[in-house]
Amino acid sequence: MAAPLSVDLQNSVILITGANSGIGKEAAVALARMGAITVITARDAAKGQAALDEIKQRSGSDTVEVMALDLADFVSIRAFSAQFHDRFDRLDVLVNNAGAILTDRQVTAQEFEATFGVNHLGHFLLTDLLLDRLQSSAPSRVVNVASLAHRYAHGGLDFSDLQSERGYQSMNVYGKSKLANIMFTTELARRLAGTGVTANCLHPGAVATGFGNADDTTGWERFTMMLGRPFFISAERGARTIVYLAAAPEVADKTGGYYVRSKLHTASKAGRDDQAAKRLWEASEAMVASVPT
Repeated sequence: MAAPLSVDLQNSVILITGANSGIGKEAAVALARMGAITVITARDAAKGQAALDEIKQRSGSDTVEVMALDLADFVSIRAFSAQFHDRFDRLDVLVNNAGAILTDRQVTAQEFEATFGVNHLGHFLLTDLLLDRLQSSAPSRVVNVASLAHRYAHGGLDFSDLQSERGYQSMNVYGKSKLANIMFTTELARRLAGTGVTANCLHPGAVATGFGNADDTTGWERFTMMLGRPFFISAERGARTIVYLAAAPEVADKTGGYYVRSKLHTASKAGRDDQAAKRLWEASEAMVASVPT
């Protein structure tokens, strides 16, 4: 894997969701160290404050902030967007990193299946609400954290059951949410062509973090993650492709790509289905529109 990136990001504003732990926190440290005004989000205020203190200490930067955001609640997402607009007049990079894997089917505040709701739909709404800042700050970037697990979604998305109401198997549902991240990236890149805003996604690698912890997974899923953890890479290494897509000059004009170890890779056949990507976008718009504001 390539050495850590070093770029001058003074005065750039970078937003990373779910950066109070894991690869999000490591990406925040690296980007803050390069001089970026780095905004992290967290659901839990105490965890967010602890992460903020650590990021500042490790990066040597005081231009790091934490803001409250719960991607499982449209009310929180809209409130966050309003607060972000009040506090920042630009957004150079949006990193959609927060994610969840759940053993049992749960629902969001608006009754959407939670894995799909957090991993895809919450970020879909957040990105839409922040597009004006991204476009006015162009050249700017959207970086979506997907996963090799998108290949678990055999046959692609089932548009007749996006909420997994007819059956729920956690890794399959998680894989579909990661496939949705790739499809969202593809369609977002197409729609933003010519605006100066790029959109790329990535697989960070199998990373040793608290992802899929005991609060979210049980049984076989929990056992599998614990068994594999000694063979996983560090969170710092896992964050490098995020940092690369957020900051590397050589990808400033690259868009619509799926990256692994900072190299362009080929997604699954389902992940390369442009018509399905467009259909997911339209379905996502309909789901968001179905919730009163």
